Amino acid sequence: MNRREFLKLTLALFGSFAGHKLFGKLNFAEARASAKYSGQKWGMVIDQNKCNGCGFCVKACQANNDVNPEMAWNKVYSSTKVGGKEIFTPVSCQHCEHAPCVSVCPVGASYCRDDGIVMMDYERCIGCRYCLLACPYGARSFNWDTFSGPNPTIPEWGEPDVERRSRGVVEKCTFCFQRIDRGLAEGLTPGIDEAATPACVNACPVNARVFGDLNDPDSPVSKTLKNSPAFRLLESLGTGPRVYYLPPQPVGKDNNT
Repeated sequence: MNRREFLKLTLALFGSFAGHKLFGKLNFAEARASAKYSGQKWGMVIDQNKCNGCGFCVKACQANNDVNPEMAWNKVYSSTKVGGKEIFTPVSCQHCEHAPCVSVCPVGASYCRDDGIVMMDYERCIGCRYCLLACPYGARSFNWDTFSGPNPTIPEWGEPDVERRSRGVVEKCTFCFQRIDRGLAEGLTPGIDEAATPACVNACPVNARVFGDLNDPDSPVSKTLKNSPAFRLLESLGTGPRVYYLPPQPVGKDNNT
């Protein structure tokens, strides 16, 4: 192999693996400039008939995003009973179309990408917590202390490929944007290919979570919403959440309940 062929091979390998841990963890500040948009609007569906409250989604989120064990980007609440069956409501950032957290941020640290993902630029965040107060879903957490210890969910529930956040910023779910962006760059389809799909979706043992492009009628989320009635949390506020819930059905009605 001559020098020119070696350089070509090196560049090809770099293009193939760019964004992976081989070249370091992804920086949130760089994500604002690096995001690519091809007409997608990402959304999620959570089936309350299937969710059993196991918390696997919480652990996978904490591992893949290296979240302090004292906080949670993804929470699971026991909400009610239907026909004697306990019903659970997982809640994380709803990635609202009209996100209150974005409109109140005085420094532009909270922002919405063209594909609908509500993001945080942690280098801009000044810790004022206006966004935390504005979020009607309680989906944000303030990082009071520097997280420097071990993460108990690693490696059993995944390996992080994003940087830990510094003390004094507000943290939240990002739909695992790093997996989406990396997957799209590699020709994968979020919601279908696991490597391009949010960690919480992959971890669910009962397939209660569905992810995909709301603008694509053939995506998993679009097909699910077409065939099932759904609701969104606090929809009357006009926030336009992009997380949908399939309501619990009486035993024997649907979804093998």
